[in-house]
Parts: sequence; C-alpha cells; structure tokens
Amino acid sequence: MPIAPTPTTVADLRDGQRRYDAEARRATLATPRYRLDYADWGDPARPAVVFVHGMADQMKSFCMVQARLADAGYRCVSYELADGTHDGAALSHYGHAQFVEDLFALLDHLDVRRATLLGASFGSTVALQAAAAQPGRFPRVVLQGGFARRPLNSVELALATLGSWLPGRMEQLPMRRKMMSVADAPQFVGTPPEALAFLEAMGGRTPVKAAAHRGLILKDLDLRPALAGVTQPLLMIGGDRDTIVPRPCEAEVEAGVRGARRVEVRECGHYPQYTCPATMAAEVVAFLGEPEA
Repeated sequence: MPIAPTPTTVADLRDGQRRYDAEARRATLATPRYRLDYADWGDPARPAVVFVHGMADQMKSFCMVQARLADAGYRCVSYELADGTHDGAALSHYGHAQFVEDLFALLDHLDVRRATLLGASFGSTVALQAAAAQPGRFPRVVLQGGFARRPLNSVELALATLGSWLPGRMEQLPMRRKMMSVADAPQFVGTPPEALAFLEAMGGRTPVKAAAHRGLILKDLDLRPALAGVTQPLLMIGGDRDTIVPRPCEAEVEAGVRGARRVEVRECGHYPQYTCPATMAAEVVAFLGEPEA
C-alpha cells in the first residue's frame, strides 16, 4: 500500500530534539552485560512503545517520531544498544541473543508488562526475536526497514571485518562524509540539509567496532524459522528508495508472519524517522488504534 510522505522540516528537527532533551527521562540500568542508557518519554501509565535502533544509530534518532507519539498519548521508551566503549560491554561475548536479553532486562526494570515493539533495521531483528519469544508481552510489532535475514555481500563483509579492528567512532572514518553523499544523500532529496546532518551526527557517534560487530552478526543470522512464532499483528514500514534493505528481505517477513502488513512510503529511503517522521508516526498511531483481533 503506497503512501505519500510529509517531508521533515527544520521546525520538526528543532522541536523534536528540544522536546527530547527537555521531556525524556534519561537514566542508566546496570545489566549483567553492560551499563544500558535509556530514555523514557511520556506518562508511565500510558501504553508503551519500545524503540530499538539500527546498526549505526542512536536512541535519539527517533525523537521526531516520539514527540508525535507522546502527543498522541503514548509512552516512548528507547535505549542504546551495547557498544563496548563507555558502557563496559564485552562485544566478543555478544551474540544476537544477548541483544534480545538486554531488551527484556530493560522492560523488567521499568515494569513494562505489555508494550508495542518498534524495531528499525538491525533493531527489527531484535524485535522479531523478542516477539517470537514472548508473544503475550508484545501485542503489536512495528518494523521499519525490517528483515529476518540480510546477507552481506563481499564488500560489506570485508568492511565489517576491517571495522571490527578499528578504534574510534564512525564520524572519524576517512571518506565517511563522501560515502554518505553517495549512499545516503539521494534518500534525503526534498528534505532540508539539517535532516541529513542529523543522521550524520547520530550515526557518527557509533563506535566503529560496535557497528562492525552488529554487521558481522547479520552474516550468519537467519530468523525465518522463528517467524511462525510471531503471531501478533505486525506493521512493516518501508521506503521505495531503500538501498540498504532490499525489498526481497522485507518480503520474507511478510511471507513468514501471518499477521504482517506493509506500507510503502513513496520517495522515501531507509530513514523515515529522519526524512518523514510525521508520516511514520501517523502510520504507527493508526496501527495502534486498530482493534485487536
């Protein structure tokens, strides 16, 4: 079902970031594996939506979407995936299962018994695995750029392998800005330059080793056998210009999850939370307002 986007504006960016900084309650949870930073935005008595960010991203990337969900009466919880720098995580001991366990640890800490899961890109795999493991806890699931497997090509595998040995953050990589101008900038056509700059800032904070480690996890990850256990209604949000998650990868989730429904945002790439947050939020709110089966 194709839909037209409402492109982000400079006002969206400024208001979302300002409100996130002022309204989201930020804290740290000491899990058995790492010090988990999280943000909790909205009335704790309201229905919760839990956000899981992508491979090279930060929890604040959802701020423009979350501002709209908070206004619609939802509680928004987001957190930083283990990155092996300031948080004390030993990435060599981290597999996909540990990322899922961290999600459960946070929800237990917050005493969130039921919540909608929203997983973006790499985070979609965490959401899928968690939804299959505890279906009663997650009555609805949203995937943005979602997949059950995303094989790496030879270049991606080489870059991830190299990155696993490199220090520093993504923003320090030589040629990163040049690569973004080729790979990401075309997906931001029609948005102010500040939107791409926000993506650059969020992704730039990610440690290179952390992004590479998550990429290498995808090399062998195949959640297709788990899809039959995802029995909840599932909304997939994809862009027709997504060059990061191929359409066949999304189609595998659609085929494997009986309650899956996909909406395609026209003239949108892999980052609707940056390029058209109003559109993404509207689709999520409409989905959450649908009667349960």
